[in-house]
Parts: sequence; C-alpha cells; structure tokens
Amino acid sequence: MKNEVNVFKKRLAGNGMKIAIAVADFNTTVTESLLSGAIAKLEEVGVEASAIFVAHVPGAFELPGVAKRFVDSQKFDAVIVLGAVIRGETPHFDCVVNAVTSGIANLAAAGQIPVIFGVLTTDTVDQAMARSGLKGGNKGADCAESAVEMVNLYKELA
Repeated sequence: MKNEVNVFKKRLAGNGMKIAIAVADFNTTVTESLLSGAIAKLEEVGVEASAIFVAHVPGAFELPGVAKRFVDSQKFDAVIVLGAVIRGETPHFDCVVNAVTSGIANLAAAGQIPVIFGVLTTDTVDQAMARSGLKGGNKGADCAESAVEMVNLYKELA
C-alpha cells in the first residue's frame, strides 16, 4: 500500500482578506480594464470592496516601489501589480520591462506576502487589448484569482 501524498488544494475564498493593487496609469485604457477585471474577480470570490486598496502610479517603472511600500506596511494579505508596457521603436521597452520584472520578482521571492505580477508586456496595442478584457480574457481577473489562491496557500504553509 502506497502512502498518500499531501496536497495543498486550490482555495478561492477571499473572505476577510485585504488586497492592495498598484496600477500604472500609462496605457490607461488597458490598465483600467485590468483593474476593473481584478476588482470584479476579487469581489466575486468574497473580498469586500472596502478591503480592496488601489494606488495609481504614473507608469510601470513606479510599480515596484509602491508594491514594496504595500508589502512593508504589513496591512495587506497580498499585492497585485497591474500595468501595460507596449513595445515602441526604442530600447525603452526593454529597460522598463527588465526593471519592473526584476523589482516585482524580488518582492515576490521574499515571500512575506504574495505579490502577483500583472504587467502586460506586448509588442502591439492589439495584444495588450486582447489580454486586458477589451477583446478577450482579462489578466487582471486572473491575477486577482491568483492572489486569493496564494493567500490561502501561504496560510496553510504557515
């Protein structure tokens, strides 16, 4: 007889959670749709609207700093970071994407609380629109679901 493996199962119960969202205002049509998707999903899984805190920043480059402030405050169960960086004609795209990705990855890896990366990095506006709920799925909603799932997992691992 084989031993049973212990599995932590996915739980999407957001009751009692406080979630912070940092959202970039640059490419606002895309990012506002990501934000709307995230808020709707959080409420759908039981997070109270009054327990969702949103900070707007000018662009994606500013997201890691605000996300770190949210983490360091110890007031939130998770942080969701939303933005859209769309490739242009200069190397600026690569600089911003690398900085944002690295900053958020470092916060997430520290493991204090879940930090969820929802920054779209696309070649075209159409690709960004397709991932932000304007033409298809909404990465903001996906990130909200991930945040709640990860908060529950962190609690089980404590």
